[in-house]
Amino acid sequence: MLAVEKLEGSLRDKYADFVKNFEESFGSEPEYLIRVPGRVNLIGEHIDYCGYAVHPMAIDQDIIVGVRTLESGKLELKNLNNEKYAEFSMENLQEIDISTEKINWWSYFLCGLKGVYEDKMIENPNGIQVLVSGCIPPSAGLSSSSALVVGSSLVAVVSNKLEVDRSDLANLCARAERFIGTQGGGMDQAIELLAVAGQAKLIEFNPLVAHDTKLPDGSVFVIANSLQEKNKAASNEFNSRVVECRLAAKLIAKQLLKESDWKDVKKLRNVQVSSGKCLEELVNSVSTFLPKEVYTREDVLAELGITDEELRTDILTANTQELQTFKLQQRARHVLSESNRVYRFREVCHNKAGEEGLKELGELMTASHNSCRYDYECSADGLDRLVELSLKNGALGSRLTGAGWGGCTVSLVAESQVEKFLAALKAEYYAGVENVDSAIFVSKPSGGAMVWSL
Repeated sequence: MLAVEKLEGSLRDKYADFVKNFEESFGSEPEYLIRVPGRVNLIGEHIDYCGYAVHPMAIDQDIIVGVRTLESGKLELKNLNNEKYAEFSMENLQEIDISTEKINWWSYFLCGLKGVYEDKMIENPNGIQVLVSGCIPPSAGLSSSSALVVGSSLVAVVSNKLEVDRSDLANLCARAERFIGTQGGGMDQAIELLAVAGQAKLIEFNPLVAHDTKLPDGSVFVIANSLQEKNKAASNEFNSRVVECRLAAKLIAKQLLKESDWKDVKKLRNVQVSSGKCLEELVNSVSTFLPKEVYTREDVLAELGITDEELRTDILTANTQELQTFKLQQRARHVLSESNRVYRFREVCHNKAGEEGLKELGELMTASHNSCRYDYECSADGLDRLVELSLKNGALGSRLTGAGWGGCTVSLVAESQVEKFLAALKAEYYAGVENVDSAIFVSKPSGGAMVWSL
């Protein structure tokens, strides 16, 4: 269950400036302070929404949210990192249509509030004043948007004195983020709520189960921002991949399962479980099940025996309605092989130590990047350049992390080589960049979201 601790001692000192900012903004101290970490996915990209396990860790970078309840029915939102102020009526918050076209920082915040109020059927929520601050780089693949969703869900919980389970809240937040049009899985919300300091986690879905993973001694993960930004909610590349994976699952399922079973399949993991086939077998058979490199819309309709209206209604998302071509073979190959790498990564962490273990983890990470780059096509020039420079300068492995199309890489570096590695990348990639230490940094596995009362 979610515990609320007292903010005192060194923690009170740490957040003294934030509390002062809240008081200056709203006239009194907050009642609660909430911390939500960002996350870096060590391996397992674009597979959570296909039903497969992922392997992230929470990072030190975080958002801080202060909240105070009001007798009035207002929601007042202020962000110390953004000059835009927003105010809404709590009375009709459930009816607010969260725009998927014009996205502001508070759009994600409204997702979490709306998700809790709808799920818990809260008809008359308390008014609240909210101040947000954070150091997670936006649009960098470190889950700044999901941290806002999780943070706002916790605001709804504490301001209405609800009892919640962290796992249940993680599932709720994953659903709530879809208000903004992102058809993601549940990795970000799960690690942000369930992380344990000093541990990475292998997270499985349906049901949500998180397994602690101790990273090998001598391993350091360096996060590097490509400085290319991509807002996944404001474009359709992310949802296009979701749709292609759904179609791949259906086409494979039609060949492996009875008609009564395959029609409801939407995830590749469902196909694997229902067919009883192992991951390696499906990886090796992808080109047999999906022989075309490019499927047209007409191909898909013919293969599945459905109408275009059924395709639009049952499979496509709001911003993928006009897609005409689909790379199903490549997307399925990435998802299935990446899932295999996730379990291999955890196995190496548990069973191999020293240089041998670190070397194998690095090889898995680099293979993951190549799969993202060539089969899933979610990389970017800056990400590819960072990976190349990282490997050249001593990284044992390197890969994009997050949705891709910009954002960050994560590299595995031997502890003895970290300073040399950082200096090389700063010289070769970040020459002339201001505040370079916020663009490339080392992070230890952080703990999950915390709530403190003042």
